Amino acid sequence: MPLFQTIQFNETTKILIWEITESLEELLSKVVFLKEKTQKRLNGMKSEMHQRAFLSVRMLIQEMGFTDKDLHYDEFGKPYFDCHNYISITHSYHFAAIIISQETVGIDMELQRFKIQRIADKFTDFECDYLDPSSVEEYIKKLTVIWGAKEAIFKIRNEKGISFKDHINVSNFSLDETQTQASLHFDNLIKDFDVHYQEIESNNFEGKFTLVYAFEK
Repeated sequence: MPLFQTIQFNETTKILIWEITESLEELLSKVVFLKEKTQKRLNGMKSEMHQRAFLSVRMLIQEMGFTDKDLHYDEFGKPYFDCHNYISITHSYHFAAIIISQETVGIDMELQRFKIQRIADKFTDFECDYLDPSSVEEYIKKLTVIWGAKEAIFKIRNEKGISFKDHINVSNFSLDETQTQASLHFDNLIKDFDVHYQEIESNNFEGKFTLVYAFEK
């Protein structure tokens, strides 16, 4: 399947989502270029689903006029371009997504799953003041937004020692809206973030996904 969705957030920020329906062979035939280092990384992946997601990201950057030649990773695994645009990458099951912006950004996409309730205490603390576990569907959706927000913020800062539970706080929010605030308190650093979220649903696969992206203020 070609591009699933494009979100033009503002003049300098675009989100692209790919629904991974192609076979590995189909994707390999469509990706125009892979660096030798990238090909070795692809060959070393044990999961075909992971390989397909990896190639889908290359399809997304091609949609933006880039190729694998333009995409690099720093020593911490954070992606970057040679130009001034920031990029963040995510994939979850049958979706891959990127965000490209002139602002500092991070993105995450998660399948809404019942089992997130079992690990809630691993990544929430501050948020427990407004979460209501008795409303199960809403609880799962809110937990997924919170996890996605913290993952997106971690991708922006990418510093060793940051704890989702202890260092990143996501402000109260409504599922009827699409935006909230978050903050990172780590060592002597305090950073604030605008967080945006929305639900993504596929006609080809079961389950609902949550897309979250954050901008560092």
